[in-house]
Amino acid sequence: MDLKKKIRDVPDFPKPGILFRDITPILKDPKVFSYVAEKFAQIFPKKSFDLVAGIESRGFIFGAALAAKTGKGLVIVRKQGKLPGDTIAKKYDIEYGSATMEIQTDAVRKGDRVLIIDDLLATGGTALAAAALIEKLGGRVIGIGFVIELPMLKGMKKLSKYNAKALVRYT
Repeated sequence: MDLKKKIRDVPDFPKPGILFRDITPILKDPKVFSYVAEKFAQIFPKKSFDLVAGIESRGFIFGAALAAKTGKGLVIVRKQGKLPGDTIAKKYDIEYGSATMEIQTDAVRKGDRVLIIDDLLATGGTALAAAALIEKLGGRVIGIGFVIELPMLKGMKKLSKYNAKALVRYT
């Protein structure tokens, strides 16, 4: 299946000069959505991980589908101030400034093998922050899966110590 045919290009969103890759057509088509979960399950066999970590916000969608498909738990990594209870935070650089991600302190136990899922890999900062949070809690990141990779931004290079894979690459 050619996933690129199900990803809509939206020029000048969220601001002029940006070409946004919209995954909502994937979500709308149950066969394609199921296909994405199946592809992730093939790339990352369920015996290799204990938990799926979805990154806010579209990573929640694909992470939840994979967790349900593989019978694994789902943990979420969110923007600062969005999670109740005790959390730890990681500040990281983004294209025009910085951002902070958080995870609940009881989301991952020492030794848990965690697979991180997100919709898009650009510079890699968000995925690195998520990995750092999981590792700080004692978890081991066994891989990072993306629906889309934008190779020109060199995010995959920053994730070289992780088993990072993308289903679609835009050059």
